[in-house]
Amino acid sequence: MTDAFDVVVIGSGPGGYVCAIRAAQHGLTVAVVEQAPTFGGTCLNVGCIPSKTLLHTSELFEEAAKKFSGFGIEIGQPTLDLTRMMSHKNGAVEANVAGVAYLFKKNAIAAFHGRGAIASPGKVRVTAADGAVREIAAKAIVVATGSEPAPLPGVAIDEQRIVSSTGALSLSEVPKRLVVIGAGVIGLELGSVWRRLGAEVTVVEYLDRILPGMDGEVSRQAQRIFARQGLAFRLSSKVEGVVEKGGALEVTVASADGKTPATAIPADIVLVAIGRRPVTAGLGLETLGIATDSRGRIAVDAGFRTSVDGVYAIGDVIAGPMLAHKAEDEGAALAERLAGKAGGVNHAVIPSVVYTMPEIASVGQTEEELKAAGTAYRTGKFPFTASGRARATGRTEGFAKVLTEEGTDRVLGVHILGANASEMIAEAAVLMEFGGSAEDLARTCHAHPTFSEAVREAAMAAWWKPVHL
Repeated sequence: MTDAFDVVVIGSGPGGYVCAIRAAQHGLTVAVVEQAPTFGGTCLNVGCIPSKTLLHTSELFEEAAKKFSGFGIEIGQPTLDLTRMMSHKNGAVEANVAGVAYLFKKNAIAAFHGRGAIASPGKVRVTAADGAVREIAAKAIVVATGSEPAPLPGVAIDEQRIVSSTGALSLSEVPKRLVVIGAGVIGLELGSVWRRLGAEVTVVEYLDRILPGMDGEVSRQAQRIFARQGLAFRLSSKVEGVVEKGGALEVTVASADGKTPATAIPADIVLVAIGRRPVTAGLGLETLGIATDSRGRIAVDAGFRTSVDGVYAIGDVIAGPMLAHKAEDEGAALAERLAGKAGGVNHAVIPSVVYTMPEIASVGQTEEELKAAGTAYRTGKFPFTASGRARATGRTEGFAKVLTEEGTDRVLGVHILGANASEMIAEAAVLMEFGGSAEDLARTCHAHPTFSEAVREAAMAAWWKPVHL
């Protein structure tokens, strides 16, 4: 095995491993440098895959406990075996991680385990866990090191009682009281998991709404649904500190504007979920003169090139939403460019999903963004209470919403609050990728009965009139 490659990718998360595989498929010689003992990055190991596994299993537990009887299924009160639930989660992680390792071997991608750093243009230094150092050469170096949980000043994470998302995915028992700091995607998803399994959950958010950045109407309706499910919210509030008191934790919470005196919330576990930050420290960027912005992100051009020739960056370390599928698309596009092909990503059409129940999915612009831009638009909505499939399955919460440009009918944004929203948003993304209109979607035949008919009806409402409302 030679230590010189066409492409060396630092990081094996969704962006890194997809970039590596795509580059190898185009005939380039490729190596991947990964600091962790397993491939897949945060997403496969301590992020997307384990969290969605626990979301699914906790949903099944709650359905068995609260909903089966309504369908004529009597099983009595189910018993939680958290050890087996975690074992299933770990099995899902291991299978996905092994899948990436298999794909590396299949595509003849060399793997180097250790901490990667750019020694100089065209050179990557790999420091193994035992301290051994080796250098590998590359015509192109790709930084795909992903992100990590953002810390909250004054609150030290120990992954035992004060946890990040990583620790929250591996608790050994259900906490009686869980305080979640941050009402974003991670906080709501993991808060939902432990609420279903029996915890009393309080979510503290600095802003006056949950899910900042998502469509406001969707956010407001989702909060009402989550509150009915048992999540308690403290909005417009800031956490001033967490201390141990009498064997428990005490979270000091004050109003964001400082006008209301601080109060204490007791907790057994505190989850810090205020966002994520790029992992760029120790990569040698400063030595090369590659600057990062105030949020630690690397500046790149449309071709993912940094300010240094031969050095590229993708995924969470550059601007844009920190989403696995965004990183994957960037990785594939960059690989195509490195192979002399035409690769690109339409960053205006990247869906976002919150895997709560009901799910929340969004692509394109929100109403707030359209109003701020002065764009004339039309709105079409359809509630799942009017969906035959939703009624049959007992999942009638939420609605589908389509936003179109006034005059042209071009779809500018689609927002779905409802069961299976994560799957339904794909047709909206495809439609928008091709510059489609609400009429295009309205005139496209959908199978009946399906949840996706609600999206079609919302498009009908934006274009002209819905049929079933």
